[in-house]
Amino acid sequence: MTIKEIAQIAGVSSAAVSRYLNGGYVSEEKRKRIREVIEKTGYVPSAQARALRTKRGRLVGVVVPKISSESIARVVAGVSQVLGARGYQMLLADTDNNPVKELEYLELFANYPVDGIILAGTVMTPKHHVFLSETKVPCVVVGQQVEETSCVYHDDYGAGCAMGRLLAGLLPEGADIGYVGVTRDDASAGAAREDGVAAGLAAAGRTLKSDLVERGAFSVGAGRRGALALIARCPEIRIIACATDTIAAGAIEAINELAAEAQVAEVPFDPPLVSGFGDNELLRAVTGGVPTVHFGYLTSGIKAAELLLDVVAGKTAAPSRIKLGYELGGA
Repeated sequence: MTIKEIAQIAGVSSAAVSRYLNGGYVSEEKRKRIREVIEKTGYVPSAQARALRTKRGRLVGVVVPKISSESIARVVAGVSQVLGARGYQMLLADTDNNPVKELEYLELFANYPVDGIILAGTVMTPKHHVFLSETKVPCVVVGQQVEETSCVYHDDYGAGCAMGRLLAGLLPEGADIGYVGVTRDDASAGAAREDGVAAGLAAAGRTLKSDLVERGAFSVGAGRRGALALIARCPEIRIIACATDTIAAGAIEAINELAAEAQVAEVPFDPPLVSGFGDNELLRAVTGGVPTVHFGYLTSGIKAAELLLDVVAGKTAAPSRIKLGYELGGA
């Protein structure tokens, strides 16, 4: 069934049917006849044809580092909520934390074309900044502060400071604290959180020693390895702060292993406290909760999608930057 056939059955021009389908003016009499034919025939307009006519496919490319991450899943849920309500569809690309793959997907989406792109940013390389500066496709970055385009990010440094002050109050006099983080090339989850925790401890008269910092991937395994390394280096360590709740889960796994070994060997072992960032629901359910930071990841996805669609609709041109807050939580 084509527009021409719909027009013939309804006794109107093809132009009238086209205007009806695209929200243009059609007299009430013709509108009624066209609507009755469409309902009777079950006609569905071609998305491809509409895209050619309007130069828009109502598609948004979303590039994420790891969809299995609970925080990223919340961001995507927020994006999906807004896009669905406004009649857009999402093309989702998972890069497995690979910056090279991120750039490949960004270029792919820019040439597809999509109406806009949302990037859940981690490591922002010089090539990322060049792309954001030069692309003609509207873009919004979530999770990192950038200058080239609109972005929605969290107060990672402020949250780190708050966590550092909290942990300082829990740290026995003379005891040490360790940190398991991620690469400092990640300005938010890497550098800002680590520096924030160190600053919060310093404000309370405590120190995060450089030799008690381990860095690895955003994974349970990295948390396990980091905690084992810290405890081997400093058996009396009392707190292990982690850059994410996923890393914290790995640290807890390592501590439980050491506690079991100590019990078998009948030697004393005082397990250190573990903290994280992200307020992971599964970790909370399994452990009863650890000191952590709740970020509004769902809200960040909603705000990012709203910003992007405002640019697509021509409502705004200048880059907007939205910094979201945080809440301390957990046990």
